[in-house]
Amino acid sequence: MARWQPGAPERLQKAALELFTTRGFEQTTAAEIAQAVGLTERTFFRHFSDKREVLFHGQQLLVQAFVDGVAAAPPEASPLEVVAFALRSASLLFPDERRPHSRTRQSVIDRHPALRERERHKMTTLATTVADALRTRGAGEIEAKLAAESGITVFGISFGLWLRESEERSLADLTDEVFGELLKLAGKAADGVRASVAEAP
Repeated sequence: MARWQPGAPERLQKAALELFTTRGFEQTTAAEIAQAVGLTERTFFRHFSDKREVLFHGQQLLVQAFVDGVAAAPPEASPLEVVAFALRSASLLFPDERRPHSRTRQSVIDRHPALRERERHKMTTLATTVADALRTRGAGEIEAKLAAESGITVFGISFGLWLRESEERSLADLTDEVFGELLKLAGKAADGVRASVAEAP
């Protein structure tokens, strides 16, 4: 029977994105998404709690990629160095051929406040998971949170650049560049603080 075909979540996700783009998110129902791929509404809700969650299918893969990157870092790596490994691991989930799909998905999210809030919640949860992984490696509470939040910010900025129509660089290259800018900014700030302290009466 059609509803038991493998890959139903992915088929539903593709159909949903097409309908959200052509008809609008609010105007599209779960039943219509299911019907578009020959499935039932009941099957839709077996995979997704609501139509909003179709856009966030696979979130756990991103979380796992970050966690795997943390685990791959050498034991002696600093929290920020560990985050660099995590960013590289996560960026590999987004090859260039996935860029058109990601652009379309993001355009749907950007048009709806509730979806934007869901996306922000996803990133907050991701930062918490990375911070927990850093603490497991021995990082202190504050440095783990700072490193994790900084890494997720770098990922968000890099991902936004990757989605631009004129962009051709890989997400891995962009995360390397943005992370490098963060390190330069932090270095300049540290130099400035040291200079100010040295000049203080």
